[in-house]
Amino acid sequence: MACGTDDSALEYYQLQGKTMGTRYHIRIPIKAANKSDPHWIPLQRDIDTLLLAINQEMSTYIANSSISRFNQSQNTHWFPVSKRFLTIIKSAQMVSQSTKGAFDITIMPLVNLWGFGPSRKTTAPSSQQIKNNLHQIGYQSLQIRQQPPAIRKQKPELSIDLSAIAKGYAVDAISVLLEKRKIKHYLIEIGGEIRVRGKNKQNQAWRIAIEKPTTLARSVQQGLRLNNIAIATSGDYHNYYETEGKRYSHTINPKTGHPITHKLASVTVLDKSAMIADAQATAIMVLGEKQGKAYAQQHGLMVYMIIRNGKGFSVWHNLHPDILIP
Repeated sequence: MACGTDDSALEYYQLQGKTMGTRYHIRIPIKAANKSDPHWIPLQRDIDTLLLAINQEMSTYIANSSISRFNQSQNTHWFPVSKRFLTIIKSAQMVSQSTKGAFDITIMPLVNLWGFGPSRKTTAPSSQQIKNNLHQIGYQSLQIRQQPPAIRKQKPELSIDLSAIAKGYAVDAISVLLEKRKIKHYLIEIGGEIRVRGKNKQNQAWRIAIEKPTTLARSVQQGLRLNNIAIATSGDYHNYYETEGKRYSHTINPKTGHPITHKLASVTVLDKSAMIADAQATAIMVLGEKQGKAYAQQHGLMVYMIIRNGKGFSVWHNLHPDILIP
């Protein structure tokens, strides 16, 4: 399903729907979304089918999903998974190794303990509860088998949470679907994780905004011009709760067992893969400003950080000036 040869005046159609506890939005040229085209209905159906399949494997909110069944099991036998499930696990483990555990998908017990899992709560756990749960996590205790695809726990109580990488994977998977249909201009967004290719309706690079990390009215911190790249942001300003005058972020440090408390408010990562950008943004958010900068520079990552500075914010980034919109 080609977009046509004349790209000088692109008009876009938006596909949208629900997935992964949030919504997806996909913009493609009307030429590719022509409802008289017999490919049109299969495109919408195939996107929804793909997202449904990914969610059925990776959602901890679905009792019989693959991840829920793995988490509920109390044995150390090999657990069969799909190739795509294994792809996500392998990518997550790679980021865990490179960040020395700042990113860790086995953090699920701590996510639940602090009330950010399927069972929501707004009371902080005791020091002893945190200590007990720290013994249950550790990415080194999760094993991978290539053929046939499977994962295995070394600790019966090990459980995993893919919320910091699965949306990025889904964005990448949709991009593969669109490109198989020869759609060469698009924007895909799922819960803030984005991938773009080609040009927007003004026949220019896509314009993406980095949000100012405030809990008040939404506003733009920085605009970016992007093409053929993915972008993911992690921050401490949307998902949190307050109790007894203290604020607790949903981003938890796997090493301490506590939500982050440093001054880094938001991290945006650009990468060719939305899945990797998603995971790396979370990892740097855990590392904090100083370690995050060092990690980004060491691994050649494109990063935009927003740091709390008194009552305002300061910025550090290593993005090319051509990307930034004045």
